[in-house]
Amino acid sequence: MNSRLGVVTAALLFSTGGAAIKSCALGAWTVACWRSGIAAITLLILLPAIRKLPKRSTLLVAISYAATLLLFVLANKNTTAANAIFLQSTAPIYILLLSPKLLGETNTRRDWIQLLVTAAGLCFFLIGLPPAQVTAPNPALGNALGIAAGVTWSLTLMGLRWTAREDEDGYGAARAALWGNLFAFLAALPLGGIPLAAAPSTLAILLYLGVVQIGFAYAALTAAFRKVPAAEASLLLMLEPALNPIWAWLIHAERTGVFALFGGALILGAGIWRAWPKPREIINAT
Repeated sequence: MNSRLGVVTAALLFSTGGAAIKSCALGAWTVACWRSGIAAITLLILLPAIRKLPKRSTLLVAISYAATLLLFVLANKNTTAANAIFLQSTAPIYILLLSPKLLGETNTRRDWIQLLVTAAGLCFFLIGLPPAQVTAPNPALGNALGIAAGVTWSLTLMGLRWTAREDEDGYGAARAALWGNLFAFLAALPLGGIPLAAAPSTLAILLYLGVVQIGFAYAALTAAFRKVPAAEASLLLMLEPALNPIWAWLIHAERTGVFALFGGALILGAGIWRAWPKPREIINAT
C-alpha cells in the first residue's frame, strides 16, 4: 500500500468512530469497554512486533491514551460527534502550555498563533451549547467530557514524543495503543459488563469499532509512519476531525450548531496551518 494512502486510510477509519458509536444501542461504558477489548486483540494479531513487554514509559503513555479512549466514547454518547472530536482536537493548547516544562521544548511564534486561534475556537463551543437531540441527549456533559479528552490526548501526544527518544523498532506508538486499549477495557469492564442481550447488528458495530476503526487503522498508520514525514502525516490526519461530523450528519441527521461549526473550523484551520510546511521547508524537500 502507498504510504500516504495508508495515512489517509487510517484517518478515514478513525473518522467513522463518532457515527459508529452513536449507532450502537449499548450504553457508553459497554461500548467503550468492548471497543477497546476487541481493538487490543486485533492489534496483537495484526502487529506481532508489539507483543513484547513494554517499558514503563510506554505504560504511562498507555494510561493517558486509555483515558482518552473512554472519554471519547462517553463524550460521543452525550454530545454531537462534531463537538466531541473538535474539543478533543484542542489538545495543542495544553501541549504548548505544558511541553516547555514536561519536555523542555521551546514554543515558536507559529505555536503561539495556533494556541490563540485554537483557544478562540474553544470559546465558541463554550458560548454556543447545541440543543439536546436523540444522538446528543446531554450536550453540556458531553462537551465537558470532550474538553477532558483534549487534556488526556495532549498528555498522550507528549508522552509519545517522550518515548520516541527510546523507540528502537518504530512500534512505540502501536505498543502504547495496544496497552492503552487493554487498560481502557479493564477500567470499563466493571461498568460495561458483557453485552449478552445485544442484537447481532449491535455486536457487528462493536466488532467494526474494535477491528476496523481502531485495529486496522493503527496497523495502516504504523506501516505508513515509517515513510511519510511527520508534518505531512499530520496534515493527512486532519481528515479525521473534518469527516467525523459529516458521517454523523449523513447517518444520523445529527445537527451541529453554528457556533460549534465556526469553532471547529478555527481549531481545524489552526492545526492545518501549523502542520503546513514553511516555504523554505518545501524548497528543501524538493
